[in-house]
Amino acid sequence: MPELPEVEHVVRALRRVIVGRRILATELNLKRIAPGTSRSAFDRKLRNLRVATVDRRGKYILIEFETGRVLMTHLRMTGKFVCVSADQSLPPYAHVVFYLDDESRLVFCDMRQFAKELLALAPEPLSEEFTEDYFRNTLSRSRRTLKQLLLDQTKVLGLGNIYAVEALFLAGVSPLKTADRLSKLRANLLYQAIRKVLQEAIDAGSTLRIDMSDRNGSYFGTTERFWRVYEREGEPCVNCGAKIRRIVQGGRSTYFCPRCQKR
Repeated sequence: MPELPEVEHVVRALRRVIVGRRILATELNLKRIAPGTSRSAFDRKLRNLRVATVDRRGKYILIEFETGRVLMTHLRMTGKFVCVSADQSLPPYAHVVFYLDDESRLVFCDMRQFAKELLALAPEPLSEEFTEDYFRNTLSRSRRTLKQLLLDQTKVLGLGNIYAVEALFLAGVSPLKTADRLSKLRANLLYQAIRKVLQEAIDAGSTLRIDMSDRNGSYFGTTERFWRVYEREGEPCVNCGAKIRRIVQGGRSTYFCPRCQKR
């Protein structure tokens, strides 16, 4: 599943394609994508709206219109936007089609649902609202393990499995440690590590140009990444040489160095 840095690059690609464009009509081909909204109502709400900007909140993509209306969506596992010309056929799994005023069509493929609003979501790590005080207070009120807390979108928005694992390693903190037992010093180190790994990932893809006309595959299926511990079970730690271990927490793989991240 794309995480915050990858979604940021999708948002940047969408801006280049649809900002300033007007939606002339929509086609909702899979009704369960917009639960509680009929096909005609979906079209009526978006018809003739001009796109003002495209933004992101955590891993959610926000398409904002000049009227103030916002369409929010999530890529889930395999969702993607594709832009096709009037004379091209639609790609597979074209669940939603937006007809634009330049005769192109923006197609959303293979997405499971549109979310309607943001409810009880936490500050995202790169925002001004995500302060050290907020993070320490959040940790102090939870007896869950750090790894499980970091994946809770009502506590830290946009942090997924990969970057949670990487941040814990960078901070030298065990994923098995309970959140309320973390010292102020370690909490501050983890706070900085979370922001660092996310910014690193965004910067590493700063030259990445997502091709919105690519109808095949996912945005990031072939993108190479260097992880310090993620998916490196049995390999030597980049810091101390100890073998990286893998455990399962909440059904998700956790990778860590038993020497650098002692409990």
